[in-house]
Amino acid sequence: MPEKKVIDARGSFCPGPLMELIGWIKLAAIGDELELLSTDKGSASDVPEWVKKVGHEFLGSREEAGVWHITVKKVK
Repeated sequence: MPEKKVIDARGSFCPGPLMELIGWIKLAAIGDELELLSTDKGSASDVPEWVKKVGHEFLGSREEAGVWHITVKKVK
């Protein structure tokens, strides 16, 4: 059964949040969703770009009170 993992990278600056996501996605099972929490606004563009490049699924992002919530699904 797919899991949802929250990765708290708040307070980390580029490329920290993306590196955190990359590390966790390597450990995730196919079908798992990962939600990255980041206070670095660059993550809102960097993460979808990386996801497209490597072939996972970008599920969306939203900003709440200065924190970006970026959700990705591991598909391969």
